[in-house]
Amino acid sequence: MSPAPTIRVQREDFDLQTEVDRLAKAAPGVGAIVTFSGLCRDEGGTLAALELEHYPGMAEAEMTRVATLAIERFGLLGLTAIHRFGRISAKENIVLVIACAPHRQAAFDGANFVMDFLKTSAPFWKKEHFTDGSAGDWVSAKDADEKARDKWK
Repeated sequence: MSPAPTIRVQREDFDLQTEVDRLAKAAPGVGAIVTFSGLCRDEGGTLAALELEHYPGMAEAEMTRVATLAIERFGLLGLTAIHRFGRISAKENIVLVIACAPHRQAAFDGANFVMDFLKTSAPFWKKEHFTDGSAGDWVSAKDADEKARDKWK
């Protein structure tokens, strides 16, 4: 039986090492752990923050669906995915994906798979807030994000 992923959508920040330690202890046979931490870019100093909204319940369900697919497809021993919402300042954490497996390639592939799908299919919306006080548009998925997702199909 495959392990259940750990999925959280939260306002507060996360601690990378705490999450890695928690997953490693829960997954016997681990030979590789891959982490991805996505940060709010400052866009050359012009972006102050992103405002992230989500569809409660549906966001967690989609994250769980994608994480479970990754576990099954790549033989992962564990997977954690955390996505923040609310106002996130430049250079703060937005998302964390941790994949563990017996060997490194499966862990890398699992983490990439999850991120490629989260960028395009999870119901999160981002609005830009600039350092001059103005607000930008809601950010759409980029063509490159959709191409990255489609390579897994």
